[in-house]
Amino acid sequence: MAKKKMKTCKTAVKRFKVTSTGKILRRHIGHGHLLSKKSSARKRRLTTFSEVSKSDYPRIKGLLH
Repeated sequence: MAKKKMKTCKTAVKRFKVTSTGKILRRHIGHGHLLSKKSSARKRRLTTFSEVSKSDYPRIKGLLH
């Protein structure tokens, strides 16, 4: 009998992006709603991606498989 495969966590696939060099990128929080009170510069900063902390790599790699 074959072993079962680990399923990919689909919510993690939607939230994280793996680059060709192996870095994991994430979006910033706070760009979903209530944008009228935020400055243009702040909203622009929130649209960019940033790298996930190295300590979180193993946990996210497990979710992405």
